[in-house]
Amino acid sequence: MSLRIAVCGIHIESSTFSPHLSGTADFEVTRGRALLDRYDWLGDDWAAGVEWVPLVHARALPGGAVEPAAYDAWRAEIVEGLAEGPFDGVLLDFHGAMSVVGRQDAEGDLITAIRSVIGPEPLVSAAMDLHGNVSETLFDGCDLLTCYRTAPHVDVWETRERAARNLVTALGAGGRPHKTLVHVPILLPGEMTSTRVEPARGLYARVPEVESRPGVIDAAIWIGFAWADEPRCTGAVVATGTDAAATERAARELGQAFWDARDDFAFVAPTGSMDECLDTALKEGSPRPYFISDSGDNPGAGGADDVTYALERMLARPEIRDGSARAVYASLFDPEAVARVGHLPVGSPVSVRAGGRLDTRDPGPLLLEGTLEAVADDPDGGRVVSVRVGGLSVFLTSRRMQYRLLSSYRRLGVDVAGADVVTVKIGYLEPELFEAAAGWMLALTPGGVDQDLHRLPYRNLRRPIFPLDRDATFG
Repeated sequence: MSLRIAVCGIHIESSTFSPHLSGTADFEVTRGRALLDRYDWLGDDWAAGVEWVPLVHARALPGGAVEPAAYDAWRAEIVEGLAEGPFDGVLLDFHGAMSVVGRQDAEGDLITAIRSVIGPEPLVSAAMDLHGNVSETLFDGCDLLTCYRTAPHVDVWETRERAARNLVTALGAGGRPHKTLVHVPILLPGEMTSTRVEPARGLYARVPEVESRPGVIDAAIWIGFAWADEPRCTGAVVATGTDAAATERAARELGQAFWDARDDFAFVAPTGSMDECLDTALKEGSPRPYFISDSGDNPGAGGADDVTYALERMLARPEIRDGSARAVYASLFDPEAVARVGHLPVGSPVSVRAGGRLDTRDPGPLLLEGTLEAVADDPDGGRVVSVRVGGLSVFLTSRRMQYRLLSSYRRLGVDVAGADVVTVKIGYLEPELFEAAAGWMLALTPGGVDQDLHRLPYRNLRRPIFPLDRDATFG
């Protein structure tokens, strides 16, 4: 069997409530051999007989909506590459929650453009994040769709391999897979749907059993993306298979299980205001290090990464200001502040305003008066600095980044094991931080990815939807 399959995608999660705009500079773009080198399964027996044709793949940290010119250029490049066909199939490697300024359903637009050039015959297989969205347009344009089964996402590459393998298998079998889409009118933040805990753990544990049934190829559950105001943002289940009845039963069974669990979803960690989290973290006898998630401005979900609310509350604590408590704040995106102090010798006194330049909600830029503690170059954050104010190390970055790896802290001379409190702009703790944390709370802070969905000004969601509308129904 000789098959020709194109590989492409635009991978970003976009908050329409964030003032940040995602432009070309925010993306890592790969083409040619570099794109194929991302996939370590290309030499496996099932993939070795395929001609994999790399087009373009653009990937960015979650952020605000994508600037139209950037999206249009990559879409055009994908279309132009596909025009060099013919192709038997297309492997779409993308997130599923991209928003583009002034438009809705970006992935639906992309699959429409792809079909306009390849026509109806080639098969398209999509590998997605479980926080993506499955619109009717995207579903209609794809033949196979699958998504991650873990949150935090530890099965990213396994999912991409599954999407590719399903595509090759389907092409070898001939014909088109059957598929069923079930929308579930639920919209929840990822921090209430972690697969570390129930009910998401049990819900996703059902997927392998369901997909192992005769006549079923794949089953997938999308939580959806809560921080974009678009009609497609909702829970979804897709099943694909070789038997139409088995495929439909699989999708409807999982959709009903998702709906039946709706009242059981809860935050993955204890929650509170920033002050309540600090009260707990600084209380005598609290375990160390104690982590606090500054969840409302989490850049890993699209936050601007420069809201200063949580930092202001930390600086208001006398025990942090006088150094009797050792604390870390990771981080604020502020290239201007980094440029002002990053050239100084370590140990220099500094006075610099930081944060609040993109997301200008109160309290806005804060004056940091202290000592330049460390300067480094970070592969994610660019030039980064640590400013010490009393007992608090404040990390400032030149690029938006999420301090999810311990190596990023060590790069600025911080071992989190020696800290009393570590506040990080994140939602649920990524694996390394989860292992390092002796205690943890999720602060319900303001920002473009506010965990309290009732505070967000939705206008375009398909309503009613749970939990915004308690009268939502399913089936």
